[in-house]
Amino acid sequence: MTPAPPSAVLPLTLLYAALIVYASLFPFSGWHDQGIAPWAYLQAPWPQYWTRFDLLTNFAGYAPFGFLLTLTLARLLRIGMAMLLAVLLALLLSFSMECLQSYLPLRVASNVDFAFNVSGALAGALVAGLALRYGHVERWQRWRVRWFAPHSRGALVLLALWPVGLLSPTMVAYGMGRVLERVEDGVAALLEGTAFFDLMPLREFELEPLLHSTETLAVALGALVPCLLGFVVIRQRRRRLVFAALALAGGVAVLSLSAALAWGPAHAWAWTTPPVLWGVAAAACAAPVLAWLALPARMDMALLIAALVVQLVIVNGAAESVYFATARQSWEQGRFIHFFGLTEWIGGLWPFVALGYMLLRLFAPPTRAAPSAPLKSTHE
Repeated sequence: MTPAPPSAVLPLTLLYAALIVYASLFPFSGWHDQGIAPWAYLQAPWPQYWTRFDLLTNFAGYAPFGFLLTLTLARLLRIGMAMLLAVLLALLLSFSMECLQSYLPLRVASNVDFAFNVSGALAGALVAGLALRYGHVERWQRWRVRWFAPHSRGALVLLALWPVGLLSPTMVAYGMGRVLERVEDGVAALLEGTAFFDLMPLREFELEPLLHSTETLAVALGALVPCLLGFVVIRQRRRRLVFAALALAGGVAVLSLSAALAWGPAHAWAWTTPPVLWGVAAAACAAPVLAWLALPARMDMALLIAALVVQLVIVNGAAESVYFATARQSWEQGRFIHFFGLTEWIGGLWPFVALGYMLLRLFAPPTRAAPSAPLKSTHE
């Protein structure tokens, strides 16, 4: 029997918990004691100002956490106990976040938010419990063994985070990882007033707008990145073709959703300029060819590393466009302000994490697949 590959559920659960903490406490500034107990919000009346969007966001934000946490705990406990403990841990996390929000001037601790957070976690735990009880998780594991290489957990986690980072407005379509200017500004602010400030190297060139041909290249490479990442852990040709089609279609869908959230549904396709369309078309032509060639995994890794490096150089060497600045402002000042901070961090760091992961995989010696603990399927 083929041993089960290491599960991606645990790292996804930990990452999601970290994302909840970030979204709950962003922007992490202005901490002060208001002179009331941090849990006083539990006895507060129904808030005067609330929207259906806020309630749905709180519910939807914790539902995946309850789902993932239940799957993680089900590897050690009975299904019922895993569900109960998952809801209790989600309740504790939400309670802690609301209490900490009492010390932040830009956040409002709310018993309604707390109730909808816990309700979302409960719904996610129930869905996970049903999936476990009726064998859907086991079927997913068998499907994963057929589709993906044994050591694919890291790649699957990166693929799960890729659309989240892509949701944040980018200067170039698919152009995640633009952090050079922010790093320069952050280092300058940190060293200002010290003797080290004068030692900072000055950039010898001014950032300039991208040429259409360069933008097309950046878009094509960005669209190919998830395809190449999937090719590293998918070896069968037809499955690689299916994955490439899904990755390309998913990227287009996420970019359209991002534009719709920033400008409104009528402008969902505002990002499809001629250079972008040519780049997507080039990726759509190259991905099937690379999929069918079925190159060795290390060759796919090398191609992915090269694509990431070239794209990072392009997006970090370009000046900020008016379109990007306006889209970013609409996220920062609108209802998605806290979510924007979250997606921006993921979008900025994702290419560098993927690059580091690929370098480790490329130079790591071949290893055997290790069996992982099976999920508990016993009924109470």
